[in-house]
Amino acid sequence: MSEKLNQLKEILGEVSDLNHAASVLDWDQQVNMPPGGGEARGQHLATLGRISHQKSTSDEVGKLLEDLKQEFSGSDSDDGALVRVAARNFDKAIRVPAEFVAERAVVTTASFEAWVKAKRNSDFSIFLPHLEKVMELMRNYVSYFPPADHPYDVLLDDYEPGMKTVEVKEIFDEVRTQQVKLIKAIRSAKQVKADFLHKKYNEKKVWGFSETIISRFGYDFSRGRQDKAAHPFETSFSVNDVRITNRYESENPLATLFSGMHESGHAMYEQGISLAYERTPLANGVSSAVHESQSRMWENLVGRSLSFWEHFFPELKKVFPSQLEGVSAKTFYKAINKVEPSLIRVNADEATYNLHIMLRLELEIGMIEGNIDLKDLPEIWNTKMQEYVGITPPDDARGVLQDIHWSAGLFGYFPTYALGNLVSAQLWEKINKDIRGLDDQIRSGKFDSLLNWLREKVHIHGHKYDPLDLIQKVTGSKINSAAYVRYLTKKYSDIYGL
Repeated sequence: MSEKLNQLKEILGEVSDLNHAASVLDWDQQVNMPPGGGEARGQHLATLGRISHQKSTSDEVGKLLEDLKQEFSGSDSDDGALVRVAARNFDKAIRVPAEFVAERAVVTTASFEAWVKAKRNSDFSIFLPHLEKVMELMRNYVSYFPPADHPYDVLLDDYEPGMKTVEVKEIFDEVRTQQVKLIKAIRSAKQVKADFLHKKYNEKKVWGFSETIISRFGYDFSRGRQDKAAHPFETSFSVNDVRITNRYESENPLATLFSGMHESGHAMYEQGISLAYERTPLANGVSSAVHESQSRMWENLVGRSLSFWEHFFPELKKVFPSQLEGVSAKTFYKAINKVEPSLIRVNADEATYNLHIMLRLELEIGMIEGNIDLKDLPEIWNTKMQEYVGITPPDDARGVLQDIHWSAGLFGYFPTYALGNLVSAQLWEKINKDIRGLDDQIRSGKFDSLLNWLREKVHIHGHKYDPLDLIQKVTGSKINSAAYVRYLTKKYSDIYGL
């Protein structure tokens, strides 16, 4: 290994350490920190962010990368990938002032605390002044980069490198047409029974059952944990310390099971990355869409399948005999896949979920373009919800304030949820070709073959490959809606007798 590569790895390792320390503080803010600690926490994160940014954009790093790009030009080795990814990160980071990074940490920390309070009180006006500051930061961030085909491209590229806004809109237009057609057919069919899902379920028992499921999936609790937070998320401090959070909703108690499956999908991805990539830019998921393909696969293609519940439903029924009295596994399966307009994105059924994402994309583009007055967001949100999903939120908490993302400045993230759905179905078709009898394995509560396939084809590579190249390499095609439409049509034709 060259001396210059060693020098680069040492600096990048220190940057990784600083960023993971910031992640620990962010995790603590959402899980343990008292509300009064917000201002100080913002300063902590600002300091770490500024130091990390300065280290990662130093002249020394720039010179090392220039030399190493020549040395590793065209190399497909791990070290070649490290240099390529580090160079891309450097080229983006060097455009952004360290002062901006620090300011963003302060503003988004205060914004998160305001969002929590606003959601608790269902009052958008509490969050509005903070969102205005976040949006100013987002527009400033875009201005640091060369003019793109669309300003939203700059934000999208942070989460899905290589994708353009126009490409996402084209894919979404195609998906929307197919999903609206399917939803119309479902609406004309007899609705399924699901009232038993909303009875009173003991929170501790639901939480315990969630941990039982994700342990059997393969989430390693010796290298992770599940805690409570206002909004479920996964965070990684190391391949050997990957944590998830979850929540319990009294009006939708079994949602805890599915959010646990979802976050464990993210976490198993991070736990499966090669240990050789620790403390380097390769030691994380390659993109948000690929990450979401993992979480949505475990939550939906596995966790909402009939074969899964043919195995787990008898166990669930033993834990909740009175709530599930007279309910069969098939009835339960249909209930958890019931299609109906819903207020909350994370609880939306598969047939309508992408519509929630398309709504958010439209709003984010309008906000970045400056075509939406932020004070009008609750009204615009409600109007769009009626247009897209056919239901109007009764309050801000179940409307414009339901997601944490805007408080954290995560503009450009939402589209990747729907893209992840599409990729999950593309992967699923390939998996079922490669693993004979997978459905029977799931019916027996065995997930080793599935997890091992994902580890070999996706997880272990971390960020070694570009996301679009990885998807093409594994599935044989670029991101498209065909497999997802086939999956939804088959599944709901069975459930609703279409």
